[in-house]
Amino acid sequence: MSDDKLKELEEKIIAKLKEVYDPEIPVNIYEIGLIYEFNIKENKDVRVLMTLTSPTCPVADSLVEDVKNKIGELEEINDVEVEMTFDPPWEMSMMSLEAKIELGFN
Repeated sequence: MSDDKLKELEEKIIAKLKEVYDPEIPVNIYEIGLIYEFNIKENKDVRVLMTLTSPTCPVADSLVEDVKNKIGELEEINDVEVEMTFDPPWEMSMMSLEAKIELGFN
């Protein structure tokens, strides 16, 4: 995959991640900083490493499914794997400036 195609696909994935919201927070999970990284393999499988604001989050399973489903909507993607981690633990400093402004923290 060319660098331009890879960049375009990365932007599409980010746009899809921005469609996923934690129901308790009115900002998408990408801007909150819950997505630590994602990798696109040559065969166009995607692996996402993400966290939650709390290990006891009651919507953990549905958020993982939402991430898989949203990225899976892209016709270029073959498969999506989501791995949950709490290392490092999420903290407010991981939020984007946009998220901090939206939530009144700036």
